Amino acid sequence: MSVFQTPPPDFSLNDVSELVQTHYGMEVRVKALDSERDQNFLIQNGGQSFVLKISNPAEEFDVLDMQNKVMQHIINEDSRFDLTLPVPSLNSEKIVQVEKDGQTNWVRILKYIHGQFLKDSTHHNSMLFELGTFLARLDHAMEGFDHPAAHRSFPWDGANTDFLVSHKKFIKNNREIVDHFLEQYENNVLIHESHLRKMVIHNDGNDHNVLVNGNGETTGIIDFGDMIYTFITLEPAVCMAYVALEREEPLSSISEVLKGYNQSFPLNEFELKSALYLMCLRLCITITMAAYRKSLFPDNAYISVNENQAWAFLEKMKHEDLNEWSKQLTAYVES
Repeated sequence: MSVFQTPPPDFSLNDVSELVQTHYGMEVRVKALDSERDQNFLIQNGGQSFVLKISNPAEEFDVLDMQNKVMQHIINEDSRFDLTLPVPSLNSEKIVQVEKDGQTNWVRILKYIHGQFLKDSTHHNSMLFELGTFLARLDHAMEGFDHPAAHRSFPWDGANTDFLVSHKKFIKNNREIVDHFLEQYENNVLIHESHLRKMVIHNDGNDHNVLVNGNGETTGIIDFGDMIYTFITLEPAVCMAYVALEREEPLSSISEVLKGYNQSFPLNEFELKSALYLMCLRLCITITMAAYRKSLFPDNAYISVNENQAWAFLEKMKHEDLNEWSKQLTAYVES
């Protein structure tokens, strides 16, 4: 069983209070936070705030170890190069195992990053450019990092289409839209695969994970659970996918993200041309994963958080000339 097939943990606020007292020696106030396949809680002790993460029962220890180690790697690189990259650093390297209702879960505590989510802020071009730059600096800090868990087969890896091929059957209507973008990917990205560099990336710079301040400046990024060794271009492409949602004319917005990224982490011509196709493929994963997981957990509303917007965007893009879009996008980024 994978984390996508297994129900999330079901710890109450009282359970969490007792857990923290027992394993970390703190008396805390507890508030539940949103999560899709795990459970997250804001815990406060005096003037300090932390995030307690209770992992899905099917989560492997190595994946959590990878997340802890990459955060420490980023912090070490930050101090060397003054990259000013707020990430949820470890409050304790201790990963504890707890049991509830016959199931075991791994538990970690991370330091809390203050800020508002990108989804709750007004986007403008300079902000989106700076967001792209932030993701590039993040990847510079992650350069050289590797871990065996990053080489897993993972549905949210845009370079791995196996999940889409095997799970599109869960889409009840118009599943051929996935076939359309798979074909676009194969004809315009996969044929240039040898030119697409790979490294371990965050892979989930969406508007629920990026934090900004009142001026719209990116102040941090959370949730390293989707990290994977994959195409570097997917880092800006994933972010572009969520920036594009609910926009009548998304080209200018996604162009700013990619231009900001490229300015700090230069991409080659094949990587730039691939970004648009990878962006669309990411949203195909969004609608396919939502359809699949709703069949398993119909009461989990968080599963569908971006589903309707992703459908609307893909319907629009199905009738567009993606090659022309990619040319315009590349021309702007290189200007």
